[in-house]
Amino acid sequence: MLKNEITRLIKIEHPIIQAPMAGGITTSRLVAAVSNSGALGMIGAGYLTPSKLKEQIKEVKQLTSECYGVNLFVPNFFEIDEAKIKKTNQLLSKYKVELNIQDENILLPSIENTKQTFMEQIQIIMEEKVPICSFTFGVPSKEVLNELRKLNIISIGTATTVKEAMAIEELGMNAVVVQGSEAGGHRGNFLNAHEESLIGLMSLIPQVVDRVKIPVIAAGGIMDGRGLMASLSLGACAVQMGTAFLTCEESGAQPIHKEAILEAKDEDITLTNAFSGKWARGIKNKFIIEMHKNETDIPIFPIQNTLTQSIRKTSSDQHNKEFMSLWSGQSPLLARTETAEALIQRIIKEAKGININM
Repeated sequence: MLKNEITRLIKIEHPIIQAPMAGGITTSRLVAAVSNSGALGMIGAGYLTPSKLKEQIKEVKQLTSECYGVNLFVPNFFEIDEAKIKKTNQLLSKYKVELNIQDENILLPSIENTKQTFMEQIQIIMEEKVPICSFTFGVPSKEVLNELRKLNIISIGTATTVKEAMAIEELGMNAVVVQGSEAGGHRGNFLNAHEESLIGLMSLIPQVVDRVKIPVIAAGGIMDGRGLMASLSLGACAVQMGTAFLTCEESGAQPIHKEAILEAKDEDITLTNAFSGKWARGIKNKFIIEMHKNETDIPIFPIQNTLTQSIRKTSSDQHNKEFMSLWSGQSPLLARTETAEALIQRIIKEAKGININM
């Protein structure tokens, strides 16, 4: 049961994929450790410059000869709303005072630059012959997918609804990650609004499996062998796990972030758009609670992400968790501190030991 279409497609021993968490969490050490343990390590390249992406790919290649992948954020059209930016900057000013952030020069992103960066990242993936490329926040063009296909690079999309999964299959992508509402970090919705994309994973898997022929990968709140076996039982071919790997020893997450997850209760996890302008799941803190009433007036991603960048970075530097984006899925009580290898071995042992008596 643990060997199937996806393990053969991406040449892995275990049907486990380490979620590509952007922002420095998916270090080369973590990616390689996961791949060397028989699962699939993924570089979260959403915020990496093309040169930094190339550098990390080369590092991973030196650390493993096994299969690995890269995940990219698909750029979406966004407008610069000056009124919202002005209002948000006024709201953020008190946090900057509290954190002693001074003389800040904010350079807002443009859609042209965002698209150019994405295409340069694609070019590097092709030049470096990265085996697997996954996408979130949307789907790439048919032209991009055709170029990847020519080089036998496997493409994986991210969906939060059946409609999105079907769109991914229609484009000719090789597999789809279905992201349940339990998942930590940013929501991957691109066709449906935020509210309509919050389908629980156990409801989402079988509905997608019944409507697409490509392999389905389950993501959202999975932390152990029970989650793996439940997903496989519903028709998924593999699981993608983020929070479980975030607290691993090789993860690049800040110690204060790891501690926050290990100390969190299930009811501490919430959804917010306050940090980036895109809805994401994480641990409640002062910033999320106070910004809650302003959620409808926040500029969209990536504008808000740029406006709060100094707050998040300074808060992290000061070991102050009240203004950090502490992304986490809905199962923090199942998180542990262990190596990536130990985590994978434990999950497989637990999965194989499950005996369901009817």
